[in-house]
Amino acid sequence: MGIVKISDQMHESLRIASNALSRSINAQAEHWMRIGMVAELHPDLDHREISQLLIRAEQAGGFDLATVAACCASELGQAKVTPTHKPNKSDKNSKAGLQ
Repeated sequence: MGIVKISDQMHESLRIASNALSRSINAQAEHWMRIGMVAELHPDLDHREISQLLIRAEQAGGFDLATVAACCASELGQAKVTPTHKPNKSDKNSKAGLQ
């Protein structure tokens, strides 16, 4: 666990959202980070699909990049997902992490 510094404006947004959704500020921040991470890795997924993917990842043992990648690969019918894959110039048009 670590400390993440955020702007006062973001902290206020977190406070409002966390109160509205009955979450702690930390839980709300983690929720937004999870959704944002999956959205960046898979920009073709909408919010409903991301939420379903996060639920399946949790059922498969918890949220981590490898579990989310595996859940997404099975959903999309991909053969293999390597979450540590770093795209190079030849991967320009491919999705990062999918092989």
